[in-house]
Amino acid sequence: MPAPPRLSSFETSARRTGPETTSRTERTMTTEVSVRFVSVDDELAEPLLADLEREYDGRYGDFFGEPASTELRRYPASDFAAPHGAFLVLVVDGRPIAGGAFRRFDEHTAELKRVWTHPEHRSQGLGRRVVAELERAAQERGYRDVTLTTGPRQPEAVALYLASGYVPRFDPSRPADEIGIHGFDKHLAAADVLA
Repeated sequence: MPAPPRLSSFETSARRTGPETTSRTERTMTTEVSVRFVSVDDELAEPLLADLEREYDGRYGDFFGEPASTELRRYPASDFAAPHGAFLVLVVDGRPIAGGAFRRFDEHTAELKRVWTHPEHRSQGLGRRVVAELERAAQERGYRDVTLTTGPRQPEAVALYLASGYVPRFDPSRPADEIGIHGFDKHLAAADVLA
């Protein structure tokens, strides 16, 4: 797979996109896919969160003793907003096809959350793009490290984070259900983040 195109620095103010000014920050990755930093309650975030809830409930049921909606509402929207967090979606033809977020974990560490790719768009490298964009934004906000967790019934997420250079905080040779929550960490060296 060719390297992603080189992108300009993260924009901190909204770009005028037509007759009205949008409240979203947008950056085009290619002629077809754009990255939009939005709020959790933005209409572009709704399909992402709804599909995450559906997928988590389908994969886990009562495995964690609570429905997915509890986890998805665990943190206030402000956690995923500047200056300490971000929520982004990849958009094609006005439709969100992938996305994710980060929040402040501690002074030097961002925590990735809500990484998602629409089922019709999986296996196209979009998850990797989301992670790379979140890492870039986190680094630009002063974070040096990233942490995250994923569940034992998400082998594709585990593969994504391993392929993205994350170090597992568990023994990958053990069965996933024995491990439970899969924790990962990564130091954000300049070469690790899209330039």
